Order: sequence, then structure tokens, then C-alpha cells
Amino acid sequence: MPALSEIFAPDALEGKVAIVTGGGTNLGRAAATELAACGARVVIAGRRVEVLEEAAAAIGEQCSIAPGDIREAEQAAAIVDAALERHGRLDLLVNNAGGQYFVPAEAITAKGWRAVQRLNVGGTATMTGAAAERAFLPAGDGTIINVTVSPHHGMPAMAHTGAARAAVEALTREWAGQWPQLAVIAAAIGRFDTESLRKYPEPVYRGAARSVPLQRLGTMQEFAWLVALLATPLGRSLSGSTVTLDGAADNWFGPWPPPHLMGDEGAVPTEERKAPPSATS
Repeated sequence: MPALSEIFAPDALEGKVAIVTGGGTNLGRAAATELAACGARVVIAGRRVEVLEEAAAAIGEQCSIAPGDIREAEQAAAIVDAALERHGRLDLLVNNAGGQYFVPAEAITAKGWRAVQRLNVGGTATMTGAAAERAFLPAGDGTIINVTVSPHHGMPAMAHTGAARAAVEALTREWAGQWPQLAVIAAAIGRFDTESLRKYPEPVYRGAARSVPLQRLGTMQEFAWLVALLATPLGRSLSGSTVTLDGAADNWFGPWPPPHLMGDEGAVPTEERKAPPSATS
């Protein structure tokens, strides 16, 4: 049996079937674990069979694997078919798989740009099309969660993924209007404490938390809770929306209060205002 959720009832998603792409590691694995803890049957997808098998064994009997490359239409269809054949239905697709590399915008090569777009935009569109055509539209129901990134006002050395995820958010709004019987939501995530973050140059991951107003990295469990929440009936009311989980980085870059606005006592000074006229004056 999977471990119990810290905040959701163990039957919150009872009877539901979910596919999580990139479900073998990091945020995808955390989401798959939480969905299983809420009672869902989960199929995790990815290209590395051994990674998927290790994750599925850790998650428990409610989790199975479907190896495949989401960028290829035939393999995306096979992933969806695997869930349908095993469980007879599909209720949730979490388009979590994605990737990028740390590089200044002026140094992005045409090959690197295409690779990021093909995975983040093309892979998301391919999986969404397969799930919609083969499962959601015939059933007249289903939830799609597209994982994107925040902040939306730009990320130094991440222009390629910022452009790709913006495209996915535009597709999210388009699909939500095109398929009103479905729930299609974007989950824009900020800086999370993952193994992937620590693969970036040391100054990048050590300084990541300092760029967040909350002054800490997000936890993978927090992301998993968001996915589980959007998988509930609440998700339908958020269709077409981008839900941001980033410690307020979308609102402000850096710590709060900003150092250049702080006074000698370490707080932002408050402008003195004249007292309003009294009622008897």
C-alpha cells in the first residue's frame, strides 16, 4: 500500500486512473506517489525503463510503467493505450516531462532551441492529442495538467524554456476552449529543490532560493499536493487557467523587503500621512 497523503483523504481519487509523464524522477515521481496515496491508479511514463521500474516499486502496487518517447506520436498513443488496457479508463494526464539546459540567450544554438521546443511543446501536444482522442473525448470527461514554469517575466539563461512553456500555456487556454467537457490547466512552478536543479552550475542552485521572495525553494511534496488538488473536481473550475506555485517569484524577483528600500532598522519606511480632518472641524 502507498504511504498515506499528509493532507488528502486516502480515497480522494479512488477509482481514477492517471498517466504522469516523466514520472520516474523528481517532481513527476512525487506527483505519481501522491496520486497513488489518494487512491488513484497511476501509470508513469518515460524513456528509461530501469528508472521507471525503480520508481514503480517504491510507489507500490497501484503504480505501473509505460516506457516510451512522448515526442513520437506512435509511442505517445502506446502509453495511453497501456493505461486503457490495464484499467479500462483514463481520467488524468499530467504532462510533466520536459527539459532545458542553462545557457545565455545569445548562446542558444538552433539545434538546442529545436530540442527544447520539441520536448516541451511538441511532447506535451503529442501526449495531449493521444489522450484526448483515445480516452477523454470518447468518455466526455478528463483532466489535463500541463506543467510550465514561473516567473513569467523572464528567466536569465532560460529563454528557450520560457518561450516553450509560454507556448504550452497558450495551448492550455486553446484546448480548454476547444474541449469544454474537459479540464485543461497549466501548473506554473518556480524553483524547487530537485536533483535536476543541482545539476546546474553551483552558483545557480545555491542562489536559487535567494531569488524567491519566500526565501526558500519549493519542495517536491508541495508540487505533488497541487497536482492532486487539480485532479479533484475543483480542477474543472480552473480549466483554462494557469495556477502558479513559485513562492511569489512571479510578483517580485529577490527577497522581500528589497534591500534598496530598507531603512536603518531593516524595514521599509512608511510615508507619514497627514491626519484626516476630524468630523467636528
